[in-house]
Amino acid sequence: MKKFLLATVGLVALGVAAPASAADLAARPYRAAPPPMIAAVYDWSGFYIGANGGWGSSRKCWDDVTAAGVFSVAEGCHDATGGTAGGQIGYRWQAGTWVFGLEGQGNWADFRGSNVSLAFPGFVNTSKIDAFGLLTGQIGMAWNNVLLYVKGGAAVTSNRYDISTTLGGIGLASASSTRWGGTVGVGFEYGFTPNWSIGAEYDHLFMGDANNSFSVGNPIVAGALNRISQDVDMVTLRINYRFGGYGAPARY
Repeated sequence: MKKFLLATVGLVALGVAAPASAADLAARPYRAAPPPMIAAVYDWSGFYIGANGGWGSSRKCWDDVTAAGVFSVAEGCHDATGGTAGGQIGYRWQAGTWVFGLEGQGNWADFRGSNVSLAFPGFVNTSKIDAFGLLTGQIGMAWNNVLLYVKGGAAVTSNRYDISTTLGGIGLASASSTRWGGTVGVGFEYGFTPNWSIGAEYDHLFMGDANNSFSVGNPIVAGALNRISQDVDMVTLRINYRFGGYGAPARY
């Protein structure tokens, strides 16, 4: 009986001591959940300025017309090709993933070409675009720092035309003109820092046709009048610096 009582007392003592020992153990440190990740969203809004350079080709077809401007005879076509370099300045604003903008661009160019006249084989018709300008609106879609856009607006070209002899290349007559038309284009731009972006763009210029009066110094071509059509295709690489930076952070 004594042994049974002693065993019972011992078990009770152990039961009392166990919670006390557990209370003496150090509490586990509390670790807060990590904060949500913050990702910067690229903002295309703001003024920008940049430079561009590339290659272009202008398709020109000449028609010899009478002094009254009535069609006479086709003289043939040629492609005036060459390089171009210039700059652009503009402003963009972003609404969600949509990006809208206005841009002005001015370029030096050397698009040059010639053909022997079909109507007058003794003559060579030569044309050159030495400058052009674009004033366009843009609308695009942005995926963070990647932007795809289309553009359209007004275009102006500075042109020079020459007539020379097939043999010897003796200049006979020349004319110059400033021509207005329209343009459409498509572009891609990638922001590689908060303020710098690079891209590529294709543009087509619709310049229509116009009558051009040539110099009358040489009696062979005195009073020459040619109707010349013009379209231009260009591919340029661009780099822009935008005044601003990343917009407000977005939480994920």
